[in-house]
Amino acid sequence: MAAGAELAIAEINAAGGVIDGTMVTPVRGDSTCVDAAAATAAAERLVTSEGVAAIMGADCSGVTGAILQNVARPNGIAMISPSATSPALSTAEDDGLFFRTAPSDARQGVVMTEILAERGIKEVAVTYTNNDYGKGLADSFQAAFEAAGGKVTLSAAHEDGKADYSAEVGALAAAGGEILVVAGYIDQGGSGVIRAALDSGAFSTFMLPDGMVGAGLEERFGAELNGSFGQHPGTDSNGAAAFQAAAAAAGFDGTQAFAPESYDAAALIAMAMQAAGSTNAKDWASKVMDLANAPGEPILPGELAKAIQLIKEGKDIDYVGASAVELIGPGESAGNYREIEFKDGKITTVKYR
Repeated sequence: MAAGAELAIAEINAAGGVIDGTMVTPVRGDSTCVDAAAATAAAERLVTSEGVAAIMGADCSGVTGAILQNVARPNGIAMISPSATSPALSTAEDDGLFFRTAPSDARQGVVMTEILAERGIKEVAVTYTNNDYGKGLADSFQAAFEAAGGKVTLSAAHEDGKADYSAEVGALAAAGGEILVVAGYIDQGGSGVIRAALDSGAFSTFMLPDGMVGAGLEERFGAELNGSFGQHPGTDSNGAAAFQAAAAAAGFDGTQAFAPESYDAAALIAMAMQAAGSTNAKDWASKVMDLANAPGEPILPGELAKAIQLIKEGKDIDYVGASAVELIGPGESAGNYREIEFKDGKITTVKYR
């Protein structure tokens, strides 16, 4: 994700920067995904010590909400998250400072239901990480799945950071279900639950939402997850292909979850600053929605120099980017998804939705 954002920044700087030659300097901070206090401290450092003009992030929903309320709003710093998907963020107080290039999990719950229906699966157990992301996704999925005639045998939270998840898996297994839906994180309890389920034989097939999709899952489980499936935001648009080629040239995998959305978030920040002629969020945040949507000249990855020039000329652009950006309502993505399945120990693409 950071590499995706920094690819856009490098492209902007190669084109001469923004606002009469101002170069964009990326500074990284670790929002940890799960520790709101650490995330807030990292964001405060970025603002007070590093003097950042914008935040591309944060990553997970809980820490994103914490940074929004504790750092971004008090300091008037706008942020565009590429990956925070909790439905609660759609209605959060944000003073017009918060956007996201990832869709709300209200949409992901519907997509999950469609995938399960196509696979003929009617009963599932659900485990979710006990935070805004996990609960929001589990609730939106259960509502959509049950409305479509499916049955959730048990929906139970798990805490991250535990050494043993056998008790949680035992309860889920006792409830039954054809598969286990794991709405967690790769490097946290989600992987722990999968390990306990595989070791005990409780479940052999898993549905993996966006927080569970990434190279770390291949490294931890490989062929043990063959037949498991899931989804994360993604598109097979021309912009996605252009981004993947640029990412490969830069030395990273552009198909990884939220890498395209990170490129788009950073690009939108830079273009909005150019459109406003200012790095002050109170000036540029109001430009984001116009730049992200029609009408205007479509802009793909690799065309940021063209975009900056058109903006300088006072012409409209429609930033399509790497993830087919279209922002709706409270400044979030309308949503496109890549359906994946584990085959031969690797994440493969089934299709795009």
